[in-house]
Amino acid sequence: MKKNLANIIESILFVAGKEVEEKEISDKLGISKKELSDAIYDLQNRYSGVCGINILRFNDKLQLASNPDYINDVSSVLNPIREKELTKAMLETLAIVAYKQPVTRLEVEEIRGVDCTYAIQALSKLNMVKILGRKDAIGKPLLFGTTDEFLKRFSLENIDDLPDYEMLLNRIQTLSVGLTPDTDLYNSNRDKDFKPEDEVPEFLKGEEFEIIESQ
Repeated sequence: MKKNLANIIESILFVAGKEVEEKEISDKLGISKKELSDAIYDLQNRYSGVCGINILRFNDKLQLASNPDYINDVSSVLNPIREKELTKAMLETLAIVAYKQPVTRLEVEEIRGVDCTYAIQALSKLNMVKILGRKDAIGKPLLFGTTDEFLKRFSLENIDDLPDYEMLLNRIQTLSVGLTPDTDLYNSNRDKDFKPEDEVPEFLKGEEFEIIESQ
């Protein structure tokens, strides 16, 4: 095993500034999968807890990232251009795509009970969902699935880490009954007693959003 392998990988990730495939690292460094895993384990222990840097591992890729606990302080100093916030309608659509992928827009709409064109377009622009291909059916509709960016944002190593949310989807279907096409499930002006956190899957909680009219 290479001496200071964890430090070498740390340097690689720092210089890359983006995700790096684990296979690329092991192939170029001539190390075994176990040696790589041991080094990653060391890095994860080093960058944990209150440390300002975290190691993200997803889809057999690695990346250095800032600790989300300090996002407000980092933003106040660097004043970054913030990405468009996820609306509640977008969160609901994203959850359905994540659990049902590959899925078509019409299949998502059957569950939500409202038009999802805008939500899927917005999620695509945010690189949360992507086109996986076309369904072998009449009209060859596009199939959508989640991206690596989705995994990174919600600290998931792979899509298999998603919890079982069949009950959530059943609840969405129940809520959709009786709604008109232009009804937004999350329009607080139409439901003063609505609590946003009650309808968001656990792994999506904490996401910032703005209430808007469905489009």
